[in-house]
Amino acid sequence: MKYQRIILILLSVFAINISFAQNEEKPGLIKYVNPLIGTEKMGHTYPGATVPFGSVQLSPDTDTLSYDANGKYNADVYKYCAGYQYTDKTIVGFSHTHFSGTGHSDLGDILVMPTTGELQLNPGTADNPKGGFRSAFSHNNETAEPNYYKVKLDDNGIMAELTTSSRVGMHRYTFPKSDNAHIILDLVSGIYNYDGKNVWTVLRVENDSTITGFRQTSGWARTRTVYFAITFSKPFKSYGYKDFEKARIYKGFWRKFDQSKNFPEMAGTQMRAYFDFDTAQGEQIMLKVAISPVSTNGALKNMAAEIPGWDFEKVKKEGQDIWNRELGKIEAETITEGEKVNFYTAMYHAFLSPTLYMDTDRQYKGLDLNIHRAENFDNYTTFSLWDTYRALHPLFNLVQTKRNSDMINSMLAHYSQSVHKMLPVWSHYANENWCMIGYHSVSVIADAVAKGVGGIDREYALEACINTARNNYYDGLSWYMSVGFIPEDKNGNSVSKTLEYAYDDWAIAQMAKKLGRDNIYKEFSVRAQNYKNLFDRSTGFMRPRLSNGSFKTGFDPLDTHGQGFIEGNSWNYSLYVPHHPDSLINLMGGKERFSLHLDSLFKMDLPDKYFAQTEDITREGIMGNYIHGNEPSHHVAYLFSHAGKPWKTQEYVRQILKKMYRPATDGLSGNDDCGQMSAWYIFSSLGFYPVAPGSDEYEIGSPSVKRAVINLENGRKFIIEAKNQSDKNVYVQKVLLNGATLFRPILKHSDIANGGSLIYEMGPKPNKKLYGK
Repeated sequence: MKYQRIILILLSVFAINISFAQNEEKPGLIKYVNPLIGTEKMGHTYPGATVPFGSVQLSPDTDTLSYDANGKYNADVYKYCAGYQYTDKTIVGFSHTHFSGTGHSDLGDILVMPTTGELQLNPGTADNPKGGFRSAFSHNNETAEPNYYKVKLDDNGIMAELTTSSRVGMHRYTFPKSDNAHIILDLVSGIYNYDGKNVWTVLRVENDSTITGFRQTSGWARTRTVYFAITFSKPFKSYGYKDFEKARIYKGFWRKFDQSKNFPEMAGTQMRAYFDFDTAQGEQIMLKVAISPVSTNGALKNMAAEIPGWDFEKVKKEGQDIWNRELGKIEAETITEGEKVNFYTAMYHAFLSPTLYMDTDRQYKGLDLNIHRAENFDNYTTFSLWDTYRALHPLFNLVQTKRNSDMINSMLAHYSQSVHKMLPVWSHYANENWCMIGYHSVSVIADAVAKGVGGIDREYALEACINTARNNYYDGLSWYMSVGFIPEDKNGNSVSKTLEYAYDDWAIAQMAKKLGRDNIYKEFSVRAQNYKNLFDRSTGFMRPRLSNGSFKTGFDPLDTHGQGFIEGNSWNYSLYVPHHPDSLINLMGGKERFSLHLDSLFKMDLPDKYFAQTEDITREGIMGNYIHGNEPSHHVAYLFSHAGKPWKTQEYVRQILKKMYRPATDGLSGNDDCGQMSAWYIFSSLGFYPVAPGSDEYEIGSPSVKRAVINLENGRKFIIEAKNQSDKNVYVQKVLLNGATLFRPILKHSDIANGGSLIYEMGPKPNKKLYGK
């Protein structure tokens, strides 16, 4: 039995991919990162090369499904939000832009694929890969590390290697001997693609080893343009392209040229180009692909600034050194090796986005489509704020303080350029895509202000928050402001919106209070109580109301669809009052009834029918009826402390950590959502969590680490130690902050920022008098 247990432990750690067996060869903390975690099923992460918060995410795409099939939504496309699914057997190519962990998508720009033999400009299909330029591959010949990806393309015997700087992707392809080798540049391919998404693409051959161009798309971001420049380490002997557009009536006078071969200017909407080479056995051809939000000249300057030469190993090492430095902001000791892999892969995923969005000369395209220069801040994009306000940005306030200040200044630049005078809701690539609900930029800003993050014009930021929250044509806000809730018959998902608006309003109120704006504090404190208007005492749940004031009939608290909720049901969303948990407890009948409700949430059975038609929730992300695979309930396990039962928080948090996160390709229980799922893991592993961002307090849970050191940007250290830590000792017996006993389950941000120590004494049984209750 002893040896069987050892074997099982080893399998849990190493059954991810063959590259992980090489960890001992990688220096520093990157040896504990496996980018393949989350690439199977729901995680929607990508395995390719990137640096922290980099503009380029150079990664393989394993299929190119269209968003639509026969004029309807193609549900299979959801699997490819990050371009890659671990269970696939073929690779179409390597593109330069990807989201990490999202449940909707875009990007997949500038796909490159090396081939040999007869030229094929059709990607082929998974069922018939030899019918196109895609290639079969095996995970046995695949390596994924921070800022390095390697795979053998079996069909042509080509070894592909990828690495990056922030704005430049670098490819190294090792070819067999061939007088018919090609590098294909696919400007048709994209993630969540469909006919008509490519508005226009242009390619210029500047010389026999340099090309430039741009691609404009209209998808999730409806006016997105990516400029690029590509240099080859070896001159190409010939080149050409084909435009796969079905028909274009007007072609102008370009028809006087044969543009298909060796013509240095190419343009179209469905364009694939090729570049031909002769190769010797084992010959390496490298590419550098730089991108820019501004111009092809900007892309060339980015390339010259970041990767001026052809030293692939140097670029790889520089990127991995950056990763080691960033990962080292928290030094963690865990019970098992698998948990250490979970922890540092979570750190890795948390530091992928938001992404830098400006050239090395600090220019970027703004929301107003004009060119701006970022003064005194670095400009970022990819703000998945419905997800990331909860834990990711609070994590940044601890370990990426300056960067989070820059991100907030990027949001304020967005506001200044917005014709709606609104902060971002979900924005990327100089576009507001309006995805999800709420106006959670205000939470990110209020949390930074509450925690003393500098470099922000706080008065201007408060103005931006107020104007965003007063926009009377945004998503039911006029009803919310006039009657105190959103009627379901006037605007769908009304309960979720009302609850989230109320929390956001509380965050604005806290910010106003800190800045001495009493009138604003009072206005938004009243709005912050609007959750009470949807609580139905007869059922004990939050419930949709109609414009006549009555509750909507046909209510089922287990159902999501048509019930006034989005990505959650009433059982979960009724607990979404993170800013007033004690008031919520009173509404629900007191501490005992509330605690029973919470216990029932984790222990009851949620039948499959309630999520069978919901693509973003699967059984893997559910514990009872608690849905960890989606964000609205991420704070819920920490509410037991407000009901006087902190040992329940400790018990369930440790269960979630163990069940919902595993060091495996399918180890994430839901979309990582630009790092939010990972940030929850990091906080909870350390033993505390920001239940209500906008406050300077964290709720204490149960740490899973044995020891951790948070290396703060101010030079101080906050040291966490869990004595008697084990899988069985999940209950906190005592908490000491700087040697003094804590008598309530609260940690202040200043306690951490000032440096010091937090000691948990752990045991196998609950201490029900831990905090003197």
